Amino acid sequence: MANTPTPHIGAKCGEIAETVLMAGDPLRVKFMAEKYLENAVCFNQVRGMLGYTGTYHGRPVSVMGHGMGGPSIGIYTYELFNFYDVNTIIRVGSAGAIQESLKVGDLVIATGACTNSNYAAQYELPGTYAPIADFTLARRAVEACELMGYRHQVGNVMSSDTFYSENPHNDRWQKMGVLAIEMEIAMLYMNAAFSSNRDRNGAKKKALGICTVSDHILTGEATTAEERQTTFTKMMDVAFAIID
Repeated sequence: MANTPTPHIGAKCGEIAETVLMAGDPLRVKFMAEKYLENAVCFNQVRGMLGYTGTYHGRPVSVMGHGMGGPSIGIYTYELFNFYDVNTIIRVGSAGAIQESLKVGDLVIATGACTNSNYAAQYELPGTYAPIADFTLARRAVEACELMGYRHQVGNVMSSDTFYSENPHNDRWQKMGVLAIEMEIAMLYMNAAFSSNRDRNGAKKKALGICTVSDHILTGEATTAEERQTTFTKMMDVAFAIID
């Protein structure tokens, strides 16, 4: 395609698979490539945001970093969906629990994502947009968790624009049944919805967020950076298991 490489992704057309698993931390991406992919080839090192394409059980799959926060994942997923013919993006990342029923290490399958971001303003919608996951991917993720025996919960997350917030109001999100706080899923879901209408072949863009509870905002329990980078493999097992 004439638009590739993009300003943020150094790959040429055809070097990225139709399905991409993404994580905020590029080192987590490197870990996934080494653990799950066969014959992985690095297609991106621009800005240190590593990306690899290989095969998983014979099927081409790519893994790539998306950085931290809505603007960062917004850029990368927009380019993947619109310039590289990517049809499915699954985010595997960390989240902070705000429900007592969740424990550190549990998985959260985000069927919806609230946000305090102004990201949706670009669409000039006459109301409030509710970003949601692809139902088929979400259902497969639940089935995979049940088959593997992984503790999980399904529901809403909150994609926050701030990590260090003076007034987080987590108690209010908790009262509305939100399971956990993270920073990117709402923007991923919005890009998938919008990009579906832009695809020249009419392909539906599918997205899902699967998070591991890395810390518990209510109890103060937390994991280390090293643990987050290399031991959160259950969400990766689920993500690879649900690839078409």
